[in-house]
Amino acid sequence: MSRKKEIGLFFGSFNPIHIGHLILANYIIEHTSMNELWFIVSPQNPFKKNQSLLPEIHRFAMVNRSIEDDFRFRASNIEFSLPKPSYTSDTLAHLTEKYPDYKFSLIMGEDNLTNLHKWKNADFLVTNYDVYVYPRPNAKPGKYHTAPRIHILNAPLIEISASFIRNAIKEKKDVSWFLPPNGWKYIDEMGFYKK
Repeated sequence: MSRKKEIGLFFGSFNPIHIGHLILANYIIEHTSMNELWFIVSPQNPFKKNQSLLPEIHRFAMVNRSIEDDFRFRASNIEFSLPKPSYTSDTLAHLTEKYPDYKFSLIMGEDNLTNLHKWKNADFLVTNYDVYVYPRPNAKPGKYHTAPRIHILNAPLIEISASFIRNAIKEKKDVSWFLPPNGWKYIDEMGFYKK
């Protein structure tokens, strides 16, 4: 019996996607058994207010342009057609049914792991899926840190935030080095985050 293709799911608003996301994605592909990493662009995070969130179609386009032709990465708009707000457990159930030959794993920051007990169907998630966790500044251990399918990665600590980039653009600062070239080009051409 052949081994299932392993897909890592990196959920986020990607508002905008930046080099920190891509550094982590690259690290995860190179240091785990995953074959591909899918950037799941979330239309609406139940824990985040909708301030300064670009329309999902633009964030999806930015991710697509930013990963270019890297065969290891894929942009996914799967949540756009699912009920809102989006819950990770619902998306995973949908993907598992749609792609029965794939093995899906979750990718999240340690701050999300700390608050995982607040998520819908958290026990189901950590029991049925591997969860790969990258370090975040000042994250505290939570209920699930020692669960058997939690894998804490020794990835570099990336302290670039999308809110920092949005604020810098608003203040007319040059942030081109913080973003993948095609992502930056799209933001600049469209005039995003200037107001």
